[in-house]
Amino acid sequence: MAVRSLASVAVGDTLGPVTVPVTRGTLVAYANASGDQNPIHQDEDFARSVGLPDVIAHGMWTMGAAGTVVAEWAGDAGRVVEYGTRFTKPVVVPVGGGEVVVEGTVKAVDAETGRVTVDLTATSEGQKVLGRCVAVVRLD
Repeated sequence: MAVRSLASVAVGDTLGPVTVPVTRGTLVAYANASGDQNPIHQDEDFARSVGLPDVIAHGMWTMGAAGTVVAEWAGDAGRVVEYGTRFTKPVVVPVGGGEVVVEGTVKAVDAETGRVTVDLTATSEGQKVLGRCVAVVRLD
């Protein structure tokens, strides 16, 4: 994939929507990789016993999914120099799987530093799951 050029980006440009699937298998793999074995991510009965509608995706998985969309848009994950968000709602993952839809809008382009600020929106089942999600990407 080619690295996006700074000259090709303008305020108001959009990225996405990109749909990122998430399955129960995704949650198991993420739990094993991260060491986060909290049963709310894998055990339906436990998740429901603590008031959740079903198992939920790890918040950091959700953040990573949105970050991957930006990295792919930039053409190189190393171009993402700042990234932050707030977790607003969980991503519910029923037996058949779920999805996160990620969209973004370029809010600022600084030609002097080569930095592009992208505001992201991540939703699942029509609900916003990440808030104040902003990435800064360095482009040449």
